[in-house]
Amino acid sequence: MLREISELGFEYAELSHGIRLSLVPGILEAVDKGDIKISSLHNFCPLPLGVTRASPNLYEFSADNSRDRDLAVKHTQRTLEFAARVGAAAVVLHLGSIEMKDYTGKLAALLEHAGQSSKKFQSLQQDASNAREGKKEKFFSRMKDTLRALVPEAQSRGLKLGCENRQALEELPLEADFEEFFREIDSPALGYWHDTGHAQIKEHLGIIEHVRFLQTLAPRLEGFHIHDVLFPARDHAAPGTGTINFAALKPFVQPRHIKVFELSPSVPVEAVRTGVAHIKTVWGPEEG
Repeated sequence: MLREISELGFEYAELSHGIRLSLVPGILEAVDKGDIKISSLHNFCPLPLGVTRASPNLYEFSADNSRDRDLAVKHTQRTLEFAARVGAAAVVLHLGSIEMKDYTGKLAALLEHAGQSSKKFQSLQQDASNAREGKKEKFFSRMKDTLRALVPEAQSRGLKLGCENRQALEELPLEADFEEFFREIDSPALGYWHDTGHAQIKEHLGIIEHVRFLQTLAPRLEGFHIHDVLFPARDHAAPGTGTINFAALKPFVQPRHIKVFELSPSVPVEAVRTGVAHIKTVWGPEEG
């Protein structure tokens, strides 16, 4: 796996939430030999014993069950330990969700067939907004309490916790709450992680303006997950093949930011190369 990434010309790789325990010895061997460097890990990594599928939401920081929150802390701590072992700089986190029905898929389907101006779309969008705001408080509060338990360890290990924007409407933090969240837990170990595809989906759904949203959080920005979106909500496409205006994001991109190409396994190798070249052309070679 890491050899293939290296042969594509990447000096660094992110280890994802799909890394099984059985892969760890080979990863450590590749890192120790200098075959590749690790930029970041995506929680939970490695996966808990017995879990074999990518499971970033296995245990949620916002869970009602305290045992689930305790397990979220425990397995995130293991991710932090592994991140330090492989020399990563950051750990990307999903922070939880509000218990509510799935509006995201229904809105995307309505958008594709009826458009944003349709009364059905606008009505469902308003219902989703009301449901999120009405139910969020206890989930948001639990999420913050769980995260606070992890910040000191991340700071002591010299790691950044990258709080990722999410594509589903029920996932936390809600878009308007990110700034308050960072004011409330003001730690140098805590930063924002911008997923270009997730933000673009939210723009398609009429929830945010992608560029303005990134501009607001740019002072806390630590890294990117880079992928494109085929309208309305098919993400993890090669950059340059979808609807994202990467040139408009360029003013907020800095050399210190970690940039991770997060592409679907179905993207052909040549499309990967073309997508990387597109980003380097638009953002500059030192940014890709």
